[in-house]
Amino acid sequence: MSLYRDEGVVLRNQKLGEADRIVTLLTRRTGLVRAVGKGVRRTKSRFGARLEPCTHVDLQLHTGRTLDVITQAETVRSYGAAVVSDYARYTAATAMLETAEKIVAVEKDPALRQFLLLIGALRTLGEGSHDSRLVLDAYLLRSLSVAGYAPALTECARCGSRGEHRAFAVHAGGMVCSVCRPHGSTHPSPDTLRLMSALLGGDWDSADASDGKYRSECSGLVAAYLQWHLENGIRSLRHVERS
Repeated sequence: MSLYRDEGVVLRNQKLGEADRIVTLLTRRTGLVRAVGKGVRRTKSRFGARLEPCTHVDLQLHTGRTLDVITQAETVRSYGAAVVSDYARYTAATAMLETAEKIVAVEKDPALRQFLLLIGALRTLGEGSHDSRLVLDAYLLRSLSVAGYAPALTECARCGSRGEHRAFAVHAGGMVCSVCRPHGSTHPSPDTLRLMSALLGGDWDSADASDGKYRSECSGLVAAYLQWHLENGIRSLRHVERS
């Protein structure tokens, strides 16, 4: 038996047998981990409630043949209680968890920056200091950036020429100049592009002051860009309030 400790955020869980669950976590040191929580569905389970989505937990696990097994779990902080009572926060959190699992993808490949980014986003979402859509879009943009898919916003994604280009092409990687503009490009408002830059750069003063119509356009672009580059749909996004 090979024991190890780590801390992680519970992304999702699924039933296994009559009393167990498979718990998917994004951990600080190990990366994406899928492990069995034995007996956690029983009412007398020692740590079943600590393995719910949006919970930051300190864990002890032992390595199994196919799935690791959780032997201890202590709550560091639960973000679930802060988001489940508010539909907008809840759907944003759910989209974050699903994105984190899909963007890391490879199990046991350390992803510290993605872990820290998710922790920070859940904390901000739970505090309610910013609109939930803004927090979600900021998380999605930064997560993509960490993974190497940051959209080009100040230069042409194809030729690299700098300037205030007007066309945005999801499949090209962001803003494109008039020469490189491919078929199917959109023409977002300059205010929408400034909002995207603010969210990517952490300029919350500018983001909070943005108009609702630019937030909606920004959310649409971010969602399309995310799903194109992941080559996999994020089902939770369809439930996020974007009105």
